[in-house]
Amino acid sequence: MPASVITRLPILRALLAQLLALLVVWLLMLGLVGVLGVRPGLILVALAQGFLAALIGARLGLSAWWLAINLMFVPGLVLLRGFDVPGWLPLGAFTLLLLLNWNAFTERVPLYLTGREAERQLRNQLSELPAGFRYIDLGSGLAGTLSRLARDFPAAQFIGVETAPLTFALSWLRCLPRRNCHIRLLSLWRVDLAEYDVVYCFLSPAPMAALWDKAHAEMRPGARLISNSFAVPGVEPVEVQQLDDWRRSRLLIWYPGGATPDGVDTSG
Repeated sequence: MPASVITRLPILRALLAQLLALLVVWLLMLGLVGVLGVRPGLILVALAQGFLAALIGARLGLSAWWLAINLMFVPGLVLLRGFDVPGWLPLGAFTLLLLLNWNAFTERVPLYLTGREAERQLRNQLSELPAGFRYIDLGSGLAGTLSRLARDFPAAQFIGVETAPLTFALSWLRCLPRRNCHIRLLSLWRVDLAEYDVVYCFLSPAPMAALWDKAHAEMRPGARLISNSFAVPGVEPVEVQQLDDWRRSRLLIWYPGGATPDGVDTSG
């Protein structure tokens, strides 16, 4: 497997960290038993492996939540041995997490859910547009916000794109009753942003620079790019709306294609 693939996919870097930590701990165990005759307890060995896996993961550039997974994965399995837990349960839980949160494993974009305050501000933004606008949510998650916005603006068209299999299925079912709301099993990188008046995203810092390049190349003059919380490196937003929520998040607004509604050129 090319090194570039391992570098790009966080799940492979996390797996590499786990394997390297297991190897190092195994070699240390051989030394302790063979040379000193010391046999550490299983939970102590598991904690050492978890700590080492998190340390290696940090060196490989994994984000904080991946480090927590690396730290707790093997110790968690060891602790489960002390309970009457079916053997399939840990694997089933991991599979469910994978199907719901696939983008976190492949593109460093965890499943974030848009809060009610952000939804209210989005509704205010959309109320400024002509009735038949087109809106897309890049990584629409469970589509709660998308579905409610589609209900409130029946003349507009709402599209969500999602690649996590279970998340896609749940959001597709959620939007099924609304004729103006559609979910597509599609990567955001394959979307033609020129078709939309509003592009909304709640991603992570990782893809924002590349997303800006795509938006700048494709979006029409006057079309809005709205990011929940995450900035574009080196590009100041035209507008910032502070949200009164527990995360102290913000809506960051740009016009990558050029003119704002006031006619101010912001194409940079």
